Amino acid sequence: MSETNNPELWPAPTANGPINATVTIPGSKSLSNRYLILAALGSKPVKLVGLLRSRDTELMMGALTALGVRCDIDPDVETTVTVTPPDSGRFSGNVDVYCGLAGTVMRFVPGLALFADGPVRFDGDEQAYARPMKPVLDGLEQLGATVDYHGEIGRLPFTITPPAQLPGADGASGAAHVAIDSSGSSQFISGLLLIGSRLPGGLLLTHTGEKTPSLPHIRMTVADVNGAGGHALADENARVWTVQPGALQLPERVVVEPDLSNAAPFLGAALIAGGTVRVPHWPVETTQPGGLLPGYLERMGATVTFPELDGIRYCEVTAAAGAIRGLGDFDLTAAGEIAPSLAAILVFADAPTRMIGIGHLRGHETNRLEALVTEIRRVGGEARELPDGIEITPVPREQLHGAVMESYADHRMATFAAMIGLAVPGVEIVNVATTRKTLPDFVGMWTGMLM
Repeated sequence: MSETNNPELWPAPTANGPINATVTIPGSKSLSNRYLILAALGSKPVKLVGLLRSRDTELMMGALTALGVRCDIDPDVETTVTVTPPDSGRFSGNVDVYCGLAGTVMRFVPGLALFADGPVRFDGDEQAYARPMKPVLDGLEQLGATVDYHGEIGRLPFTITPPAQLPGADGASGAAHVAIDSSGSSQFISGLLLIGSRLPGGLLLTHTGEKTPSLPHIRMTVADVNGAGGHALADENARVWTVQPGALQLPERVVVEPDLSNAAPFLGAALIAGGTVRVPHWPVETTQPGGLLPGYLERMGATVTFPELDGIRYCEVTAAAGAIRGLGDFDLTAAGEIAPSLAAILVFADAPTRMIGIGHLRGHETNRLEALVTEIRRVGGEARELPDGIEITPVPREQLHGAVMESYADHRMATFAAMIGLAVPGVEIVNVATTRKTLPDFVGMWTGMLM
């Protein structure tokens, strides 16, 4: 079902005083969907513990099921899922894969079609037709696949027919060379790195663009491939990645970290409303870009600590209401997915901020830069697009006013609007249910934080 089919308005609650809350964040979407792909590429069952159960992960499990992978949900703990790859090691062809609006599904699963026994058809939500796909599909064509487009070239829907013989299968040609421009999304590179080990000669992947967006997400993919027994190496200065051929197999049991980017609206609420918000199970080390969030919040004026209680490590953010520092020129290349949450905080800052290095957000679930400018202006704020980002110029809080804010079927735009509503009475959000993409019970979590 499309994520736009819920026009109902949700009145965003306003904070009546400082917050004091502990909020448990579900598992990381980025890690959950990478682990699902890597488990499917193995040869033995893998139990994933703490898996995010949201629209994006349901779409991923649905895609894998269509390809012949078993995803068995524990009847007692729905966040525990056992993934069993096909006995033959080949995925089912002559099937349909529905991607919804999930970037990780539409950009990671096509690579699995190389190892299918027939053509695989891909489709998605209407909004997904606007999301760029061509670089990863160009890469698959360079690996011998045939891509037939059923609409605009480089976009959904399309059919992938695997090659009769994978490159390197003759044992003489070595690693398959692929060159793509991944400037629009790091997921194009990740989608190819995830399957590189299964190519008979391995993979030599070159990014031809000048900038590499979301390098932490690519580093996450490299780490996860290596954690599954692969051998992936990066030369980031040369924008080249190599993956040696070999079998992949995740450990029998894998625990998924909480989604640190999804923590951003909640921890950021402490700066907007004042008070303290804690998120448990915060990792000491992580490959998630959201791991940079505490440092960003400190730069904005928050006090961030990491207390431990009963063996659980927390990220605790404390701030005084209204004491938010603007960041001037702020390069967010490393963690663009948290830009909407940071933008909501910076609307209330004491000085302008120019978030740069995030031009690729124009190709996310919606054009996030345009959407952020539109919605900030809608409530009386000031913002403008930059070639590679967005500039936010704060206005006095009393100049801001309530409005019906659009979500654009984009989970991060919906949570952005909820954050604005903390300090601006009268905000109503169109289709807050789109947050189910990564936070199945956002409304309950948000209202619970304010109780």
